[in-house]
Amino acid sequence: MSNKLKKFWKSLGPGLITGASDNEPSAIATYSIAGAKFGLGMLWASLFSLPLMIAVQEMSARIGRVSNLGLAGNMKKHYPKWVMIFISILIVSVNTINIGADMAGMAQAMTLITPFPEKLTASVMTFAILLIILALSYQKIFTIFKWLSIALATYILTVFTIHQNWLEILYHAIVPSLQFSKEFFVVLIAFFGTTISPYLYFWQASQEVEEKTLEQCKPGRTCRLKPATEQELEDLKTDTRVGMSFSNIITFFIIILTASTLFRAGFNNIETLRDAALVLKPLAGEYAFLLFTVGIIGAGFLAIPVLAGSAAYVVAEVFGWSEGLNKSFTKAKEFYGIVIASTIIGLLIPLLGFHPVKALFYTSLLYGVISPFLILMVLHMANNKKIMGEHTNGPWLNFFGHVALWVMTASAILIFFIL
Repeated sequence: MSNKLKKFWKSLGPGLITGASDNEPSAIATYSIAGAKFGLGMLWASLFSLPLMIAVQEMSARIGRVSNLGLAGNMKKHYPKWVMIFISILIVSVNTINIGADMAGMAQAMTLITPFPEKLTASVMTFAILLIILALSYQKIFTIFKWLSIALATYILTVFTIHQNWLEILYHAIVPSLQFSKEFFVVLIAFFGTTISPYLYFWQASQEVEEKTLEQCKPGRTCRLKPATEQELEDLKTDTRVGMSFSNIITFFIIILTASTLFRAGFNNIETLRDAALVLKPLAGEYAFLLFTVGIIGAGFLAIPVLAGSAAYVVAEVFGWSEGLNKSFTKAKEFYGIVIASTIIGLLIPLLGFHPVKALFYTSLLYGVISPFLILMVLHMANNKKIMGEHTNGPWLNFFGHVALWVMTASAILIFFIL
């Protein structure tokens, strides 16, 4: 690795991890369903959603870096109490369901490469994730998360093990293809819901505060954080744009992979991620099967701590508790208690035998329904001078932020008419 590449890798932080964690098992399930059912017909959505995703995440990151508070902390300080309670309940409940759905998907994938039963595997992985969060320092957790993000590159490698028609792929990437059917729009709404996922807004805003605290304060001591500099905001912009672009590149290749295998072979209905992986084996070979499976497991190990962590940040800020992965368990017991509780409750989904792909898919739909409320709050905060001072949104962030709001609002309204 050259010095420039090392420096660039070191400069990447919350943006990269946030982008990578967006491709968690529920997202993989949704994109796999899109590719299996409609071939390359939904490929354009991965490019269309990218600037919207960048805008919302960049606004969230800027709010954290400038205000020195996460999103829930800003809601508590600047908005009516009912707004904070309503949004906190939404994000914590849906995150907990998502944790369980992701755990079920991971457990299914793990049973393909180990001899252990699904429920045992889910339990062991749950406690392994909690052990990492509770026992390791923030810097070590952060390093693990960065390297786990690389596991998602397996989906890019897998596509190149199969013959592709790249001219056809380019056409579908650029030219939108709509099918006026209930099934198509349900999948499309889930696609947007899992791509522009609300829990990521909370996670990245809080991570920017943690990063800033590590940069400016000595371990174990409280200090007054300095105002954000223009250089910090430029670095944040680069980190976020790289992270979101990486996320949507992975989305792009998952759709290509499932379109060129499952859709082409007529396997249009995916019941489990296990089935999707097993079907890949005869169609694309052992190598593709292993890469797809490893990608699911790596994505889950990255996403579940982010889901639990974002829920914990929300609750801790609402109640004014000590918070942060940079604090030890003894100094932030309530924060870690929420991480443990949401993860253990989520484990009930695989233990009680709920249908994992349906749980994963409906989680994406739920995110699609609650996104408009949260995007509206992020937009308002990012333009609120009491929060942002001189760093309120520029025209481009406002433009794409409002497009994201209207797209997700239309999706949320449409879902009530077609379900």
